[in-house]
Amino acid sequence: MFLGEFKYNIDAKGRLFIPAKFREALGEKFVVTRGIDRCLSVYPEDEWQKYTDKINALPPAQARRIRRFVYAGASESEVDSHGRTVIPQSLREYAGIDGDVYITGAGSYIEIWSADGWEAERQLESSDEIADLMETLGC
Repeated sequence: MFLGEFKYNIDAKGRLFIPAKFREALGEKFVVTRGIDRCLSVYPEDEWQKYTDKINALPPAQARRIRRFVYAGASESEVDSHGRTVIPQSLREYAGIDGDVYITGAGSYIEIWSADGWEAERQLESSDEIADLMETLGC
């Protein structure tokens, strides 16, 4: 399970350090794709398979745009001997990633945020809104 929040810097070549506690759970190969909130989503192979199985189970007309969004932006990746992975330019542009980056755990996957994007997302959180959402879950 991916938990926590880490701040790193992405270099000019698009290399980003992946926290050690996340590297083992990601495995040798993983998938990076566009996330819904202008962040990037990083899936270990088994979670990627579960995610794509759900997309592929949708009726074709309903899934068409989702497939384009998810698959066209996806990139297989791996961590180098220094604990870094390369984030493709198109994904960096999509998420506005340049310089400071937040890597956050999201349970079964990881999210990668630009510093500005993460700060904006955190400001959207309100205790009352989260409490209401959790209540619908019975928590």
